[in-house]
Amino acid sequence: MIEQVYLILIQISIIMVFIPICFFYLLRTLGKVDSVMLSDVSQRKIPLAIQAILIAILIGKSITVDAIPELYYFFLGGLASTMMALILSFLRVKVSLHMMGVIALTAFAIGLSMHNQVNAIYYIALLVLINGLVAASRLEMKAHSGTELILGILCGLLPQLALWYFWL
Repeated sequence: MIEQVYLILIQISIIMVFIPICFFYLLRTLGKVDSVMLSDVSQRKIPLAIQAILIAILIGKSITVDAIPELYYFFLGGLASTMMALILSFLRVKVSLHMMGVIALTAFAIGLSMHNQVNAIYYIALLVLINGLVAASRLEMKAHSGTELILGILCGLLPQLALWYFWL
């Protein structure tokens, strides 16, 4: 059992951390992105498409609905969020990917708490605080407008809430 957990963690780390870092440096070398901030909406298309492909590989090959349904639906929601952000980038609309990710994690934690009938109020409160800190930092750094933050929240939250129906 513990070996399976380590194997899943290694797979997630490789597919969601190490491969994206390699792609970022490749895109930077090719001149497709200028910085990790991706401030220009047009620079977000390729990284978001790559992220969508990697998430699809992860849920198709590693984290299946039979093996770990909770994580499967979390990453399926992440794929939906990524696709929403990608579509919006083609419409030249920028969304806060930071807010999208942190709100999705918060919704997942709330769902896990309900699913396992565990009182995780302190963890959830911490995640809500982190949501506020991320939003404040994005505004303070002038990386996003309020509208872009709200769009990020909606892109991250709506798929997670919709998928609760299937695993809660």
